[in-house]
Amino acid sequence: MLLKSCSLPQLNAQAMESFHFLENHFINHAALIEDWFSKQWKQTAAPVYGSVDLRNAGFKIAPIDMNLFPAGFNNLNLKDLRASLTYIAEAIYEWMPQTKRILIIPESHTRNRFYWENIHTLSQILLKAGFEVRFALLDENATASLPIELSSGATLLLEPLVRKDNQLMVADFLPDMILLNNDLSEGIPAILENLTQAVVPPPTLGWSQRLKSSHFQQYIEVVSDFVQTIPMDSWLLAPLFRHCGEIDFMQQEGVECVISHAEILFAAIEAKYAEYHIPHQPFLIVKADAGTYGMAVMTVRNIEELRSLNRKQRTRMSTIKGGQPVRDVIIQEGIYTFETFGNENAVAEPVVYLWGKNVLGGFYRVHKERGNDENLNAPGMQFESLPFTVSCDEPNTLLEDSSGLNRFYLYGVVARLSMLAAAREMRNTIQQ
Repeated sequence: MLLKSCSLPQLNAQAMESFHFLENHFINHAALIEDWFSKQWKQTAAPVYGSVDLRNAGFKIAPIDMNLFPAGFNNLNLKDLRASLTYIAEAIYEWMPQTKRILIIPESHTRNRFYWENIHTLSQILLKAGFEVRFALLDENATASLPIELSSGATLLLEPLVRKDNQLMVADFLPDMILLNNDLSEGIPAILENLTQAVVPPPTLGWSQRLKSSHFQQYIEVVSDFVQTIPMDSWLLAPLFRHCGEIDFMQQEGVECVISHAEILFAAIEAKYAEYHIPHQPFLIVKADAGTYGMAVMTVRNIEELRSLNRKQRTRMSTIKGGQPVRDVIIQEGIYTFETFGNENAVAEPVVYLWGKNVLGGFYRVHKERGNDENLNAPGMQFESLPFTVSCDEPNTLLEDSSGLNRFYLYGVVARLSMLAAAREMRNTIQQ
């Protein structure tokens, strides 16, 4: 559900004091930051688009997930979309100069009406950026077009995908670029292999092959490079994590690996909390190392919770989208969110959207029934668009209250660090 107002969530007083230190540090080093990013993007091309889930604990702000097949364009501020059309065109042309026709391949077999509103919004911003757009069904058995009626009154027409030699098309529409909005959790279909057209993001970055732990390893390396230019403790921007494979929660196989790595992480986080005099209890997030939609995620506040998982918890952790089994997990340092929205103080976290190397906009994910140490990507969540009325790639030096839009500059920097990590992932995947 998209909330209609556009207010800024609040940080509690203690978190705000710590956050101002980070915020001012970034504002004071903005010229160095932008120069550093400029040099990085010359070395490594950015993915065409992506979204980054952030958590702001005041004393620390870090990404907790990065999606290369983002859904949720319908939750963005339309003013931001109109102002960012040049970013969109730039990201497209980076991959395929002279692109005019784009074929979007969305998720298959989803009844989520909000997802289709997302696809409609995505197509509208591409149209406004000057591209022709059609939609294809990624279903080898499809022989007829499928109209999808939207609650907004619009209709999407999904057409059967046809392969001729090494090119994909629908009917008489031969695209210059294939834009995937399908995360390929169930694998890469043969129809997408060995094409002469640009397919972005590359199918090898789908969740059947990509791991969150690989992204966060790249992210830690990116932040390590970043803090050589902008001196600070990299822990303030990066979650600690460990990885376990060969997991079967239903058979309780591999759980000892999770427990042993959790013990190491708890000790490391406790040491950092003591160093910074943080008066909060460390916690962990254990989640599937691949996949989206907030599936197979749990909060762990102490080791005993892992030792005594009940059947309901093990069932919830055993599968992800499409019924795919969970075999690998990432054990991640939990990042509190001390941002709240509205009179009911609903917990909130920012989600930032990017096209290529530029921030497009974002929204707050808000949940009235979840705590500040829990996963908010869950049924009952609502969305509040971020008021990016100016570019968040640059600090708003005219704003007297630094708790306003300058907050979004910091969000934008951290999101771009995550996008750069994804760019390095992509580069390594293409080179293999």
